[in-house]
Amino acid sequence: MTSSAIETSGLRKSYGDKTVLAGIDLDVREGTVFALLGPNGAGKTTTVAVLTTLARPDGGVVRVAGHDVVTDTRAVRAAIGVTGQFASVDDLLTGEENLRLMTDLHHLGRGAGGRVVAELLERFDLVDAARKPAATYSGGMRRKLDLAMTLVGRPRIIFLDEPTTGLDPRSRRAVWDTVRSLVADGTTIFLTTQYLEEADQLADRIAVLDQGRLVAEGTAADLKRQVPGSHVRLRFADVADLGAAARLFGGSTRDDDALTLRVPGDGGVRSVRALLGRLDEHSVEVEEFSVHTPDLDDVFLALTGHPSTEEIAR
Repeated sequence: MTSSAIETSGLRKSYGDKTVLAGIDLDVREGTVFALLGPNGAGKTTTVAVLTTLARPDGGVVRVAGHDVVTDTRAVRAAIGVTGQFASVDDLLTGEENLRLMTDLHHLGRGAGGRVVAELLERFDLVDAARKPAATYSGGMRRKLDLAMTLVGRPRIIFLDEPTTGLDPRSRRAVWDTVRSLVADGTTIFLTTQYLEEADQLADRIAVLDQGRLVAEGTAADLKRQVPGSHVRLRFADVADLGAAARLFGGSTRDDDALTLRVPGDGGVRSVRALLGRLDEHSVEVEEFSVHTPDLDDVFLALTGHPSTEEIAR
């Protein structure tokens, strides 16, 4: 069983008389992607600031990589890497020089530093652009270089704050592939994003933060099942079977033209199995079926009352 990379219990933080975090409990397992979602002003950036030792909590217990963020700050910082919303590369330096700067800051030495630089350039497909100024890089290349610079210290936990903001779809998917490869190597990723598709694609677990409180947590599938609108769509070969099925399931909606029946349900395996079993008991033949659940946009709106396109802010 994997252990916790990040744990918070009763995390509280205020700025003046404004409570930003009102008792947050998190448990992020090692080697997973954990996504924190929430509308503008929900407290996401403050949460990351506390977890990365940039802000001191007002209450609660916060442990990152097994270390208390207040009493063992140095050990926490040694275990983490942080990539902000905007790439922190130096445009006047080449990609290789940016990486060498990071190896010098980590006191790796010339030989070890050179090996790390070569490895990261290869890993992030930046070898051909290594000696070009970072100012000439595309948005996707800059983000990859930024991630590579974060990995110089070999962090066990990486915090990604909106890693694909402003990137085109191809560059965004390249970053997603990079994140997946990091997790495959055992790295833990704590992700904040305004793209719900990103959380859906990457996250093992998702937490929704609203007005300083966690309003939901679970897998993407778990969260989708909390929102009304889940249903099973059945298609039949003829109207007779359609009519027979409609009589079995009260509250269902039939479409005689398409020969389909929409049956409300939570979309879970157990309920789908029961539905198909009932059809089989009554000898009703189904041509095909599909399970439909709300997407994360629906979840976000239902849980917070806000649209999902608001930008991250404290």
